[in-house]
Amino acid sequence: MNLKSEIWMIVTVLYIGMASGTPLKFAISNPVHTFGFLKKHGGFFNVAGTYLLEDRPYEVFESQLMTEQGEVKPFQLQARVWQQLLVRDKSWYQTREARYIAENVLCYQRASGGWPKNIDYTKKISRVEKRQLSEYPEEPAATIDNGATFSELYFLARMYQVTFDQRYALAFLRGVDYLLAAQYENGGWPQFYPLRPGYYSHITFNDDAMIGVLRLFRDIDQQNAEFAFVDLDRRQKIKVALNKGIACILATQVRVDGRLTAWCAQYDETSLEPARARVYEHPSLSSEETVGIVRFLMEMEPPTPAIIAAVQAAVKWLQAVKIEGLSIVEKPEPNSPTGFDKIVVKNANAPPIWARFYEIGTNRPFFSDRDGKKYYDLNEISIERRNRYGWLGYWPRDLLDSLYPQWQRKWIQRMDDKNQID
Repeated sequence: MNLKSEIWMIVTVLYIGMASGTPLKFAISNPVHTFGFLKKHGGFFNVAGTYLLEDRPYEVFESQLMTEQGEVKPFQLQARVWQQLLVRDKSWYQTREARYIAENVLCYQRASGGWPKNIDYTKKISRVEKRQLSEYPEEPAATIDNGATFSELYFLARMYQVTFDQRYALAFLRGVDYLLAAQYENGGWPQFYPLRPGYYSHITFNDDAMIGVLRLFRDIDQQNAEFAFVDLDRRQKIKVALNKGIACILATQVRVDGRLTAWCAQYDETSLEPARARVYEHPSLSSEETVGIVRFLMEMEPPTPAIIAAVQAAVKWLQAVKIEGLSIVEKPEPNSPTGFDKIVVKNANAPPIWARFYEIGTNRPFFSDRDGKKYYDLNEISIERRNRYGWLGYWPRDLLDSLYPQWQRKWIQRMDDKNQID
């Protein structure tokens, strides 16, 4: 930890002690314990173990870190790094680099068995940070947001497959137990577990959180070689959890006038009704999350009649709500936090584009802002929200142009041909 970080840490714990009434001696000697208060009152705990003061709530700070029409989110760099690591060949997992990352992954596993999000495992963890992580084993909190937990589990499984280091296998099994414990009886998963109040406890499809867990469970259930060490008892529990998760997906597909449409990004964990997340994330039909769900359902082979109906209805909806004749242009704007401003312009030659959110029942695209209001023109929301959130994008393009037609040919036509023969 450098001098600047140490100064910031001291200033922060003093601030926490004064603001919360916490005795300064306790605050200074127990900095990680103040994590929850810090999130609530204006800062955030970064992966180096230091505290950075912010004059806005944690979720506001976090949510601003977005770019590229919502297709890439810098605070999801963790997931991006995992995507690169998990395609390496087996020989790489025998390298010092891989072992270094694996040791850091073990260090960050929480007492619950899960992992926190947005951790840079390539950075050195100091002795002080290791002590803090050990003394406060539930902070930072474990989650499935931003690719956390299920990505670490894929990595540990591959490390064990190559090294046969029992620590990796044991950590993996603890992580699986965490995911099994976190699942609701109705089949959904919350964003955070142990549960936290607010939208963190909603069933979360946002950013493929629940889908990431289900893919892992499907791969284990299919007895992929890298998961051969998973015992029979856990495999049986995983199969049950997988089936419950798929049932939850099918149960939450929104019906409008009796017809299946798409999915919301998150759902109330009790009623299974579309739910709100952050103030500008209203109950709605979400094109991005729908694409992730449909892609997962198409990977289930052979598809059941219920899955076929869900996929076909969702694709039909995506085709119906595409926006034509518009494109997004970025122009220089010194007053924008990004240095540019996104504007929507008419363009007869533009490929179809989709809004992130559509009103349930009308399919009307909408946008929102920190005031919690809906707007129907992107230019009406603040320059900060317009440029720091993915309101428009091309998420369904590959699905509609390539993946879905291939799936149709493989399964639907095959079933039609079989029925004709029968």
